[in-house]
Amino acid sequence: MGGHPHTTQSTGPRLIFWELTPKCNLKCIHCRAWAQDERSSEELNEEEARAFLDSVKQWADPIIVLTGGEPLYRPDCLPLARHASDLGLMVALATNGTLITDSIARDIQASGVRRVSISLDGADAETHDTFRGVPGAYDAAIAGLKRLREIGVSVQVNMTVAKHNVDQLDEALDKALALGCDAFHIFCLVPVGCGLQIAETQQIEGERYEQALTWLARKSQEVDINLRATCAPHYFRLLRQTGAKVSPPHGGERLHAATRGCLAGSGVCFVSNRGDVQPCGYLPLVVGNVRRRNLRDIWNESPEFALLRQPDELKGKCGCCEYRTLCMGCRARAYAATGDFMDEEPFCVYEPKLARKAGSE
Repeated sequence: MGGHPHTTQSTGPRLIFWELTPKCNLKCIHCRAWAQDERSSEELNEEEARAFLDSVKQWADPIIVLTGGEPLYRPDCLPLARHASDLGLMVALATNGTLITDSIARDIQASGVRRVSISLDGADAETHDTFRGVPGAYDAAIAGLKRLREIGVSVQVNMTVAKHNVDQLDEALDKALALGCDAFHIFCLVPVGCGLQIAETQQIEGERYEQALTWLARKSQEVDINLRATCAPHYFRLLRQTGAKVSPPHGGERLHAATRGCLAGSGVCFVSNRGDVQPCGYLPLVVGNVRRRNLRDIWNESPEFALLRQPDELKGKCGCCEYRTLCMGCRARAYAATGDFMDEEPFCVYEPKLARKAGSE
């Protein structure tokens, strides 16, 4: 491998996932964040948070995704969303939906949030609540979703696909359509945080993973809702192989701008509640902290980020795959499996043409 190439990307990230707080009222068995019962004393305060948004707007124009934990536990969550919106940034809110009362729904609308994503990890209460660890979570999330839709807020359903719900994809999509959602995104389990403990029992096998993504590609041509796969970069390879088109935007413009697979460190970054910067929320590789250094400098000068922008530096079968620039493989899964974020994606069943040719010689 050719070392750590240094490149600059002055245009900045397309998406910044910003964890406002680790506090959450659910006990999800797959949680990336090891959710906590209380807010952390290390969280960026409101002044630091506003300054961070100001600094981002000075050099880039990303979508800011406010996440957690449960971001609504921060009293200044929606004022921060309003500040970002007033700066001209596009803002999305990722929530479990259970805290959304009629009043909070109106506050979300007034804050300028362009879309709210709500996680529904099953087509029924029993499946969802088992995964989320709290009885009644499904009904509360559905109620929150309906409150948002009633006042015209764009809503997206996120579904983490694992063994417990992979056979409910059709039912879950039908539910999202019936609820009037603008988007339905499936997330494939990444073994980090609590997800490490359940990966062996809950993570679907590579073949079943491929089937789920093929289902999504087919459905994306059939339904009037935006469908996408997240943490599933092979989806773009499947679209190319099948000739399917990327599901068209549905009320979200740039919210559906992704045209290739893993964007960790190249189009996306994650900022933790205490300001740590990572390539994505599932790749626990801290490359800087916004309290000590401007995100622009971290983004442009991090050797790790520079390496993640070099598809030709990928190893194993990812390195010789003809789809590597389109897919990149999941860098977080590679890191979890081997400790090397440039190693091959461990859950991809595709055999690259060069690898097949080499094996036949």
